[in-house]
Amino acid sequence: MQGSTRWAARIAALAGVLLPAVAGAMAAQTPAMAAVSCRVDYAVTNQWQGGFGASVTIHNLGDAVNGWRFTWTYGSGQQIAQLWNGTVSQSGANVTVTDAGYNAQIPSGGNTSFGFNGSWSGANPNPASFSLNGVLCTGTPGSPSASPSPSLPPSPPVSPSPSAPSGGPTTPPGSYPNPGRVTGDIGVHDPNVVKRPNGGYLLAHTGDNIVLKTSSDRTAWRNAGAVFPGGAPWTTSYTGGSRSLWAPDISYHNGRYYLYYSASSFGSSNSAIFLATSTSGASGSWTNEGMIISTNSSSGYNAIDPNLVIDDQGRWWLTFGSFWSGIKLIQLDPATGKRADNTVRSIAQRPGSTAIEAPFIVKHAGYYYLWASFDRCCQGAASTYRIMVGRSASETGPYADRNGVAMTSGGGTQVLAGHGSIHGPGHQAVINDSDGDVLFYHYYADNGASLLGINKIGYDSAGWPFVY
Repeated sequence: MQGSTRWAARIAALAGVLLPAVAGAMAAQTPAMAAVSCRVDYAVTNQWQGGFGASVTIHNLGDAVNGWRFTWTYGSGQQIAQLWNGTVSQSGANVTVTDAGYNAQIPSGGNTSFGFNGSWSGANPNPASFSLNGVLCTGTPGSPSASPSPSLPPSPPVSPSPSAPSGGPTTPPGSYPNPGRVTGDIGVHDPNVVKRPNGGYLLAHTGDNIVLKTSSDRTAWRNAGAVFPGGAPWTTSYTGGSRSLWAPDISYHNGRYYLYYSASSFGSSNSAIFLATSTSGASGSWTNEGMIISTNSSSGYNAIDPNLVIDDQGRWWLTFGSFWSGIKLIQLDPATGKRADNTVRSIAQRPGSTAIEAPFIVKHAGYYYLWASFDRCCQGAASTYRIMVGRSASETGPYADRNGVAMTSGGGTQVLAGHGSIHGPGHQAVINDSDGDVLFYHYYADNGASLLGINKIGYDSAGWPFVY
C-alpha cells in the first residue's frame, strides 16, 4: 500500500468491508507420550484409471500428541505420488507419514488431517489398520470407500465449492475460474487464514483493530470481533490516529497463534510491522509483543504486508514490502518471533513500475513459491491487481518465474487476474489443507465491494501453480 492514492482507496474499500501463507515450527517427530490411542478416517475422494486422491483424518483418543509418525501397509501395490500436510516415505507396501511441523500437535480428543495423490492397478482397497507413533490404532478405521469403476481422469471443475475434495488436476482450466462458493460475512480486505489445530478456520483481515472471522467448513463465514477491541494505541503514531490496521498474517505453532500486522500513515512510508500472540485466537485475547521493523521516508522500502514462513531447517523468516524498492526478507528468532539480525534481503521488485506488494511464501514439492500482487489495489471495480508467482530452491532466493526471469528484475508468472465481474484479485494467502493447497484473496465486485475469494490450487507437470 503506497502513497495518498492507495491510502484513500483503501479507506474507501474498507468502508465497503466494514459496513457489511505456511507454516509452523519444526517439531521432533517421535516424542514420548503417556498413552496413545486413535481412530482413523481414510477415504478415497477421487479415482480414475491408474490414479486416485485420498484424505486421512487421525482422531486422537489418547493423551495429547506433540509430534506424530503415522504408518500403514497397502495390500494391492498402491504408491503415493504427492502428499500435503505431512512428509511421506514409502518402502514397498509400507507407508510412513510424519507431521509437517505446523500440525505436530494433536490435542486429546482432537484430530489432524492430510491428503495425497497416488497410483493403483487392478484394485484399490483401504488399508486394514494404522499405527500412530508406533502404537496400533485401536479405534475402528473409517468405513472402506467404494472403488469406482476405472474411468478417465475428471476434468477440473471451473468453480468448485472451495471445500470440495480434489484428486489434484495437472492441467489448468481454459480460463480463469470464478471464486468458489462462500457464504455469510464475506466482506474482507487483505485476508489471511490459519487452519485451527482442532479443525475449522480463523481468518484475519484489514480493518479497525484487525477484523476476525471464523468458519467450520471453509465455505460459511461469520464475524468474530476484532483482535484489539479496546484499540491499539501503540500503532497510532504510524496510522495518523486511525484505528485501521493493515494486512495481518496469522499462523499457529508452539501452541500459540502468531499475528504479524502493519500500521501505516497517509501518503508516506512511515510504517511499522508489529507482532501479537494468543493461545485461543479469540477477540480480545491477543497480547501485544511489540514492533518487529519500521521504515521512514529515507528507508527506500515500506514495512507493511508481512508474511511469516518457516523453512525446512526450522528457521523463521518474515517477508514484507509494498512499492518503493519491493519485497524484502528478514530473519526472525523463533524463541521471540522478533528479528534475529539486522540484515534486510531483497527478493523481488519491479524496476520502472514499483507496483509489487503482498508477498506470501509457501513450500511445495521441493520449491519455495513466492506469491505477490502486481499493479493497483484498492480502487474498487477499477482495480488492476493480479496474482503472480515465482519460485526458488532456497527460502532466501533467487526467485524466478516460469521463463527464468528473476523476480528482482520484474519477473513473475501470472496465476489469476480480473475477469468478468471479478475485479482486481490480490493480496493472496495460501494454506496447505487436507484436500490440497488453497488460495485465499480479495477481489472487487461490480459495485466496488471487496469480497473473499477462495480457489483450489493445482500444479502442472512442471510444478507451476494454477487455480481451479
